[in-house]
Amino acid sequence: MTPEGRPWWARLALAALVGSAVVPLVAAGLRSALWLLLAVAGVALTAVGVWWTLAHTGPLRLLGALLSVAAPLTVLGLYSSYGLLWPAVAAFVLWLVAHAAGHAALVPEDDDVTGQWRRPAPAPRHPWIVMNPLSGGGKVDRFGLAERARAAGAEVVLLEPGAHQDVAALARRAVAEGADLLGVAGGDGTQALVAEVAARHGLPFLAIPAGTRNHFALDLGLDRRDPSTALQALSDGVEFRVDLGYAAGRAFVNNASFGTYAAVVAEPEYRGHKLQTAFRSLPVLLTGPRAPRLEVRAGDHHLGGLQALLVSNNPYLRAVDAGRPGRRRSLASGLLGVVCVRVDDTAQAARLVRGDRSRGLTRLTAREVVVAGGGDGTLAAGIDGEHVTLPAPVVCRIAPGALRVRVPRDRPGHPAGGPPVDWPEVTRLALDRTGARSTAAWAARGRHDHHGTRWWPMVRSGVRRTRGSVGLRGQWDSGVSGRGVAGRRRCRRSRP
Repeated sequence: MTPEGRPWWARLALAALVGSAVVPLVAAGLRSALWLLLAVAGVALTAVGVWWTLAHTGPLRLLGALLSVAAPLTVLGLYSSYGLLWPAVAAFVLWLVAHAAGHAALVPEDDDVTGQWRRPAPAPRHPWIVMNPLSGGGKVDRFGLAERARAAGAEVVLLEPGAHQDVAALARRAVAEGADLLGVAGGDGTQALVAEVAARHGLPFLAIPAGTRNHFALDLGLDRRDPSTALQALSDGVEFRVDLGYAAGRAFVNNASFGTYAAVVAEPEYRGHKLQTAFRSLPVLLTGPRAPRLEVRAGDHHLGGLQALLVSNNPYLRAVDAGRPGRRRSLASGLLGVVCVRVDDTAQAARLVRGDRSRGLTRLTAREVVVAGGGDGTLAAGIDGEHVTLPAPVVCRIAPGALRVRVPRDRPGHPAGGPPVDWPEVTRLALDRTGARSTAAWAARGRHDHHGTRWWPMVRSGVRRTRGSVGLRGQWDSGVSGRGVAGRRRCRRSRP
């Protein structure tokens, strides 16, 4: 996104936002406020129904399923009976357009996960790549990855289907035999094992997105639709450094999850029947005697009674569940992202519709996170989706710039996106007639989150975000806000 294009996206966002408010006013007049309250109530009741469905069994689960379906259908039926269905749909579509345009307006020109200048990388002399033929439904065979890698001069090791093999040991042996690049064609869990070996020996790492989700590849800007394009890095690649997360000494490229999600992943049937296993296990894990209650210390923050915890290698842009991690703006901020979830009753479930502002959801950033709560001295965890059992308490840390990553010079790039839309900044961009606001000035200005606190510059400078306040190593509180020149100057000067 060029600086000249941002004001136009900002104007479109404001126009669509105003339109989403004008359409119901024209259709229903002042009564539109009541219809809005009805929609909010419907969403809250749907959340309650989903909570009952997931957290209980028997009649209450059935009631929850009925409520989660009946609440939105009732709202739509009332809108339709009073002739307001199409105005409501139009307002909703305009609201979506407003947010999409707002995000487009706020994407910096240098939207780059690395935060560093890329340098050309000479072709490796002895590249080594391990491939999992079962990953991603057989992408290794479907795209001919082994043949293409060998043609490019790489030594390829194919994992035997159904047999347990120590991937890290294979990578260490490759290093001992002279490999000068380690690569993986497989899922994020396998990539993390080899990335740890590459980081320990200071070798470049090549990620080939042959898994199912490939979130690490997404944030590296690789083409997940055609994993064979990643092999171009062997002959025409660039290199940069990214952070690497560790949980009890085990590396992760995406996240380490604890609590309910980790317990579901531990079930033997999970791999073959994910949804059925989760649906059967969640009632016990959320409200039953096996419900996990985690304690976490992240910097100066102590939280207890958590049901789920997600510790990520750099913060995600939005609070997400551990099973469907989102996007990261950077992989080189030097900070762990922390998402804490606690939902004990239907009232808290209903309040989850507030998203990041919900009391049941807490987001933090820190360089070290300590997780406790295992009654037998151990904690179940999901390391990039792979189940492991770790000794408690589990210390999670981040190693800034520990991993040398090699990627093709030409690739799709980091997808556009950003944190929640900062409407004051969108308004300022819309009123900027010159359209020449530089990326550096925009980045120095920072962004606000839902509570008016600056979010992204703080993440890059080591500032931790909590509900309604931020702190730099415990020294700053909500007095450092995004409002006013003094607040902006203090944010720009804040460095760890």
